[in-house]
Amino acid sequence: MVVAEWWSGEALLLQHLYSCSALSPFSVTRRIGHPYQNRTPPKRKKPRTSFSRVQICELEKRFHRQKYLASAERATLAKALKMTDAQVKTWFQNRRTKWRRQTAEEREAERQQANRLMLQLQQEAFQKTLSQPLQPDPLCLHNSSLYALQNLQPWAEDNKVTSVTSVASVV
Repeated sequence: MVVAEWWSGEALLLQHLYSCSALSPFSVTRRIGHPYQNRTPPKRKKPRTSFSRVQICELEKRFHRQKYLASAERATLAKALKMTDAQVKTWFQNRRTKWRRQTAEEREAERQQANRLMLQLQQEAFQKTLSQPLQPDPLCLHNSSLYALQNLQPWAEDNKVTSVTSVASVV
């Protein structure tokens, strides 16, 4: 009985849909694929343009002098190189992107080199402080707190602190 009720409900729903839209079960068309695919036919991709060595050389020379071209300059250069305005524009856009990437990589390499140099200099300075004892400052000899601070080297193997009075008597 439950199956019969379900079937009759399903049948009523289908009958209602067909009567409202005046469609027969055979005239219903289904779209296949994404709905945006059927709007316009896909454009064929243009093949990659190959430039001659002379064209590339002239473009590179101009880019080295000038990173951006005004529309009149671009048109003149395109005419001289027998290229379209769009080709020159695209070439300059791509070349600027490459230039920015290269300069960013160079700056990063310089930054890393500077960090390595700083670490090396810090290590050398640290090794120098370990190997050469500090000369006592005359002001620190008479003040026990300053003397202790001046001689504070927790990394040193010999951590003996001489009293202010014994150091003062030596000097």
